[in-house]
Formats: sequence, structure tokens, C-alpha cells
Amino acid sequence: MKPFALTLAGLGFAGAAMAAVPQAVELTSLITGQPEPILSENWQAVGEHSAPVDFRACFRTPLSLGLLTETFTVYDAAHPLAAPPEFGCYDARRIGADLATGVAIAFLSARDIAPGVDRVVAVYPDGRAFVWQQPSDLAGTE
Repeated sequence: MKPFALTLAGLGFAGAAMAAVPQAVELTSLITGQPEPILSENWQAVGEHSAPVDFRACFRTPLSLGLLTETFTVYDAAHPLAAPPEFGCYDARRIGADLATGVAIAFLSARDIAPGVDRVVAVYPDGRAFVWQQPSDLAGTE
């Protein structure tokens, strides 16, 4: 399995979306401090190209939470933002509750993907994973 490359044209993104929409699923390495691609599959995404915090995605990864927590930066101040109701794979309330109870773990994908906006990825033990972009001030990093 290879890192997944997102096809922007297939999602209707153009122009300014390139800065806000990931080309692959990445998490920030504990060692290098840089985003690195991870294995992913079954990618679904939704969002507006005009606002970086509108992006949401769902995917699966075969990587274990043990490997991920030993390799990548955990993001303790994750606040999943709501998605449009028709985007059924993503439930911000459920993800937030599962992060609060430790059922899922959030990781920093990339800091400041746009000014004041971080990309966050939450991963469950069964490989389900979710991406959103949130204002950095929610994490207390501004």
C-alpha cells in the first residue's frame, strides 16, 4: 500500500484550494518535526476551497496506534469541527467524545497549513481516521 494521493480535480477543488487540501495524508514526525506521509486508503473528502477550516476527510490506515504514537506528534487540543450533514462518514461530536475518552487519538498533521490553521488527524484502533483543519487558537498555539 502506498501513501494516498488526493485527486483535487475529482473533488471539485481548484486554484486557492491547493494550499488547504492535502496531497497525501501526513502526520508530523516526533524526530524531524516535519509532516511525513502515512499509508491510507478509502479516502473521502468534502470542503470549500475558499475557507481552509471547511475541509473534512475520512479514510482508513493499516498503521497501529502504537506505531503512530511512537512516531508522530499527538495533538492534545483537537476540536473536530462539524461537517455538512450529507458527509455521513464524519461525525464531529462522536470524534470529539472519543478523543476525550481516549478511544481515538489525535495527531498533528501540519501546523499553519494556512495562517493560523492546523491540520489534525484522529485515528481509531480499528484504522478509521478523520481529518479536519482547525484554527490554531483552539489549540492555544497562536
